[in-house]
Amino acid sequence: MKNLIKLAVAAALALLALPLFAGGSRAAEGGKPRIGIAKFVTHDALDACERGILDALKQRGVDADIDLQNANADANTSAQIANKFRSDRVNVAVGIATPVSQALANTFKDIPVVFTAVTDPVGANLVSSLANGSGNVAGLSDEIPTVDHIALFKEIAGIKTLGYIYTSSEANSISALALVEEGCRKAGLGLVTQSITSSAELRQAAEAIVNRVDGIYLTTDNVVYSALPALIQVFGSAKKPIFSGDVTSVMNGGAMIASGFNYYKAGVATGNIIADIIGGKNPADIPVKFLTDPSESDLLFDLDAARLCGIAIPEKYLSQATHIFENGKLTTK
Repeated sequence: MKNLIKLAVAAALALLALPLFAGGSRAAEGGKPRIGIAKFVTHDALDACERGILDALKQRGVDADIDLQNANADANTSAQIANKFRSDRVNVAVGIATPVSQALANTFKDIPVVFTAVTDPVGANLVSSLANGSGNVAGLSDEIPTVDHIALFKEIAGIKTLGYIYTSSEANSISALALVEEGCRKAGLGLVTQSITSSAELRQAAEAIVNRVDGIYLTTDNVVYSALPALIQVFGSAKKPIFSGDVTSVMNGGAMIASGFNYYKAGVATGNIIADIIGGKNPADIPVKFLTDPSESDLLFDLDAARLCGIAIPEKYLSQATHIFENGKLTTK
């Protein structure tokens, strides 16, 4: 009997020695870890981020059962996916973009949640500080230098009034609006804004402001990018320039200027965070990741769009470009 008690105590102590979160080595002991990955909507940037995550996990030798889900830009679907992951007892839940990351963080309190492509993780209540994760939540921010972008847009395109369309239900878009307002204030530009609630409203929103502005700036708004061709058509017909804060989504043309980090590389960085957690690292010890290395950013000029708008791109900027779109063809330097 005494021996049985000793064995029971030893087993309990062994369990206590394991990582707090099931995403750590405890999952490995029971077989393959289960990873649930949910993106808010399909568009080029988020798709590239997803590919980067999968490639990074493979490169790190993480052998896992992976469940890929798409919320199709719907908050209710995001919540349903989170509940599915909980029922499936995933070891790590991954959210690509703000709304689905919020759904996962609201659902899981004892399982690691990794967010990515979230502009303002503090404002979205995912973490309380950029210096570290919060409890079971950690991840990567896709914040872009909006104020600098607007200054560059004014210099190259000579605009006086800027247009901005954003999704009123997305926390990242509300945070971005404040930065757009700051950028216009510093650049001495007028600002015309239009909110939308779904991608179906984008064309109408673009038509509502196109004659009131000299150009439009796009931040990392997932709903806007999911219906981007409609906006490109409206502003192209009006011969007015577009500046995109997401390069990945405009590599097929339409935006005269695009500047931002590479979403595939963001996915790779996110995959490494996931691998670290699978290996036993506590999410609370992981600072919010930002892509700050110049090699992780891209700059694209669409010379076809520039000619349509009657704008010449200065050579000093063309020489810095990582991508040039001309005559319907993309060239990568």
